[in-house]
This record gives sequence, C-alpha cells and structure tokens, in this order.
Amino acid sequence: MNAVDISGSAVESTTTEEAEERLGERIRALRLSKNLDQSAVAERAGVSLRTVKNLENGRGSSVATLVRVVRALGRSEWFDALQPAVAISPLRMLAQERRDVTPQRASRPRRTPRPETGASIEGGDR
Repeated sequence: MNAVDISGSAVESTTTEEAEERLGERIRALRLSKNLDQSAVAERAGVSLRTVKNLENGRGSSVATLVRVVRALGRSEWFDALQPAVAISPLRMLAQERRDVTPQRASRPRRTPRPETGASIEGGDR
C-alpha cells in the first residue's frame, strides 16, 4: 500500500532526504503562490530567515519549525492527513470486544467431598 503525501499523490518508497526535498518544494510553491518572500514567512512564523531557507531546501528542520511555517502560510489542514480524527478509541473498541466475547468452556462435573472417616492422613499413629 502506498502512503499519500500532503498534495494527495502517492509516495513510493523514498528516502528521508527525498521526502524532505519534496516537502520543501511544496512549501516554496505555496509561499510563491501567496506572493510572499522568505523573510515575510520567517517573520510570520517567528523563525529565522535561514530556517525558512533550510526548510525549503529540504535540509533538516524540527517539527516545531515545520508547524510554524505551515501555519504562517495558512495551511494547517495539511496536518489533518497526519492526524485523522478518531471517533472512538481503538483501545476502547478492543476492550468492548473482549467484554462482548466471553470465552465459553465446557464445565467439569464437580467432585463431591468424601465423607469424613475420622482418620487423619497427616497425623495418624505411627
């Protein structure tokens, strides 16, 4: 199964560096489509100009930086693809399934206690 990138196109097996470059290209294209220069984006995001340049060139960036720049460009919805809404907790569903399916076992006939004979096994006469 192929993963899907932010633009919605399928992503084949790529290296981390290739994924970072592709993301940087998308951020650059978005910035240019909004007619913003790198310094304006840096200011809006609260990061340095060098940080925006590195991000657009696919050279390492922290998640916090990525979030700030994407928000500054008005594309917070990109993160929805990474964190889809969950209607019910998967752990809760599993717990409910376990409660609903009680294992059934055949019962053994119960032993009836032996009548007391009065003799003690442990403390008998020697």
